[in-house]
This record gives sequence, structure tokens and C-alpha cells, in this order.
Amino acid sequence: MGIAAIFGFRPGGETRAAGGLYRSIIDAAREPHLFDSLGVPDSLDGRFETLALHTFLVLRRLKSDPSRAAAGLSRALIEAFIADMDRSLREMGASDLGVGRRVREMAQALYGRIKAYETALDEAGDAALQAALKRNLYGTLGMPRAADLAAVARYMRRQSAALAARPLSELRAGRVEFVPIQEATGQEARP
Repeated sequence: MGIAAIFGFRPGGETRAAGGLYRSIIDAAREPHLFDSLGVPDSLDGRFETLALHTFLVLRRLKSDPSRAAAGLSRALIEAFIADMDRSLREMGASDLGVGRRVREMAQALYGRIKAYETALDEAGDAALQAALKRNLYGTLGMPRAADLAAVARYMRRQSAALAARPLSELRAGRVEFVPIQEATGQEARP
């Protein structure tokens, strides 16, 4: 174990790769189809949830690789997520005293989503996955449309399978490609 690992410093390559992955995650999480056609609330909560969902999908792929490189990249990606939450809260005017607590809450929320989605994706059928999506992605809605829950469940399964097929070398280079959402859900945009 090197001195950098002891003190928790990330090698520059991991940090750069995680930054590239995180930018791709942000792009996928901001896809208008999620909000316009799949009924995800276009709010701070809804945008956090789409970000957590896509971060989970990449972390799931990294977790499937037992290498130290994948583990290091996972940690760096979580650090990029946390740094983005910190920066976003400060840009929205949160006081310095409250930022740390709120970032911890967001990190805990991410870990909760990871656990819920991981468990649900490992189960046969989509009942558990749709229940997790209803609680999290659509949590601020009273009752999301069943068709939207089914479409997002298909999307997550398709993305997970597509990411599993990607070589780790692409992720280590900071590149991740998500299947276009309309293709992954089998839906066209609403008029």
C-alpha cells in the first residue's frame, strides 16, 4: 500500500476517469425524456434521483469487476458525486454550516438507492424494481403511471446489461455510453 492510499489521496488518473464518467452520468440523468415522457418529477428531488439512478448503474458495473482498479474508480466516482452535491448546495446558497450535514444526507440517500436498486435488479421480474422506483425516483409523486414504472424498469435492466458488456478499460478511460433512453424503454416521446 502506497503513501497516497494511506492518506486517501486519489491517483490523478482515477480522479480524471471518475470526472469523465460523472459528466456522462450527468448527461444521461438530464435526458429530457425522463421528465417529459416518463413522468419523473422535474424538480430538485427528481433530478437528484435520476443522478443517483445513473450513478448506481455505473457503480454496479464497476462492482462486478473484482480488480483494485475498479474499486478505486468506484471510490473516485462516489467522491465526484459528493463533490458535485457540495458544489450544487453552495451554488443554491446553502450556508457553510448546513452544507456538510446535507451532503452527508445525500450520500446516505445514494447508498440507500444503491442497496434498494441492487437488491431489486437481482430479483426475477420487475415487481421489486418497480416498487423501489416508486419509492425513490417517483417518491414525490402520489402515484406514478404504471407504464412509466415499467418503462424505467426496462431502462435500468437494459442499461445494466449494456454496461456489463463494456470493458473496464473504457470506464478507466473515463468513458461510459448509455443506451439511448427511447431505445432502452421502447417508448417514443409524448407529444
